Amino acid sequence: MTTKVEKSILVNVPAATAYNQWTQFEDFPQFMGGVKSVTQLSDDRLEWVAEIAGVKRRWEARILEQVPDTKVAWAATEGATNAGAVTFEDVGGGQTSVHLTLEYEPEGLVEKVGDALSIVEKQAEGDLERFKAFIESEGYASGAWRGSVNAGAGVGTPGVEAAAGTEGDKGKAGISGKAAVGVGAVAAGVAAAAALSGSKDDTEDVAGTTVTPVEPVPGTPAAEPYMTDEDATGV
Repeated sequence: MTTKVEKSILVNVPAATAYNQWTQFEDFPQFMGGVKSVTQLSDDRLEWVAEIAGVKRRWEARILEQVPDTKVAWAATEGATNAGAVTFEDVGGGQTSVHLTLEYEPEGLVEKVGDALSIVEKQAEGDLERFKAFIESEGYASGAWRGSVNAGAGVGTPGVEAAAGTEGDKGKAGISGKAAVGVGAVAAGVAAAAALSGSKDDTEDVAGTTVTPVEPVPGTPAAEPYMTDEDATGV
């Protein structure tokens, strides 16, 4: 069963400024809670590393459609199953409506507990609020990429079916620690967020535990050493 999150925010900068900042994917850790790093591998490929409540995950995503000042749509290609889009609408008066749609598939007990607590939804809302504060504090973008990816492809807002290839990646994204909460980060263009999982053994350790939503602080040191795909156990 998948979960869909939709959040919007009004930012007091022109659409071009908001969009330009969003194209600086490697700056995401500055305003996306739990995101440790985003590496742009090519014009349409991103590598994510995120950590929330001691769970550390890595995944890759592909940009399916990117149109300047209008839209970025993505889907995971390995790791956490998620897809979505962020759109930018000029509403006049130098303001822009930024709308994020994210669909993801929680797996296992730990992740489903986090889903029931709406942690990913709260994370997405917080990320947009921090993006607003980030871009409004300067009034201009830290950089820009004005190219397009599959412009006019009409992919709409991708759902998890666009990330179907990740469904067999159970445990391949890497985990660390015995986490009490499994959540996702956005982010893409993400913005944004993707569901994070604990291992099968982790779910046994946390069964019966009261789980409290954690407000992640960007830049917080990792609670556990990062484990590679080879080290990771099943989800």
